[in-house]
Amino acid sequence: MFKTQYDYYFNLVEQYITGLVFNNDQLGSSMNYSLVGAGKRIRPVLALACIEIVGGQPKEFVREASSIELIHTYSLIHDDLPAMDDDDFRRGKPSNHKKFGEATAILAGDALLTYSFELLAQPLSTVSPEKQLRIIRETAQAAGWQGMVGGQALDTLGDALDCNLDAIQQVHKLKTGALLIASARIGAILGGGTEKEIDILTQYASLLGLAFQIKDDILDVIGQRDVIGKPVGSDERQQKATYPVLLGLEGAQRHLDETIAKAKETIQSFGEMNSFLLQLADYVADRNS
Repeated sequence: MFKTQYDYYFNLVEQYITGLVFNNDQLGSSMNYSLVGAGKRIRPVLALACIEIVGGQPKEFVREASSIELIHTYSLIHDDLPAMDDDDFRRGKPSNHKKFGEATAILAGDALLTYSFELLAQPLSTVSPEKQLRIIRETAQAAGWQGMVGGQALDTLGDALDCNLDAIQQVHKLKTGALLIASARIGAILGGGTEKEIDILTQYASLLGLAFQIKDDILDVIGQRDVIGKPVGSDERQQKATYPVLLGLEGAQRHLDETIAKAKETIQSFGEMNSFLLQLADYVADRNS
């Protein structure tokens, strides 16, 4: 049941993203290279699931859900740059800057970010202008200095040697969690959710984002390069503070289990409608890539 529903959401997003047309030049090829045919699409899948759990129709808002994937892809392109994480591989193939050069990779990321807001600003006949402005504003906050970019700055420019558990969780709440929270909130708002439902899904997504990052840190230690699609051990080489570094592998796994349990607990009020989100939490915890 979970796989069927995940595939349904995934295919809606994949069909939309594949249908986007970029110029047939180096910039367009670079954008297409990183965006199309790669990734698990967890963020737009989460958005579509949150639309449905509050009683909306996912098919009506595939464009808006997909816009989050453009922001996520831009962040990955820039994360891999030599000035950031300096990774040569992403999703099993050369990073964008290794394929197209640093200048094109930077511009491709910029183009995907700005295009995501062009998509969010397209007319919506079934949503009030006030709600549409709200999702644009919240998405901008989640992607910018108060959210993902702020987390990237802490991660890249902060002093890893002085990092404690509270500090690292703040980094990941911003770097990873902010865009997942935005995905859930956008879905709940577009789907017509109440403020209480939006708040519940915000709590769930915040914990899901934390769990996602804990699992990423664990995979960077024990994962297999040909499975996760990028080199392992990069966190250690860059002397980054991670959950396994601070807690040990067993401690990190316990923290992951506790976080997943809390995430599941937050959505109990949805009753039987919460089945997919419960299993999505397990999927995040059990994934190997």
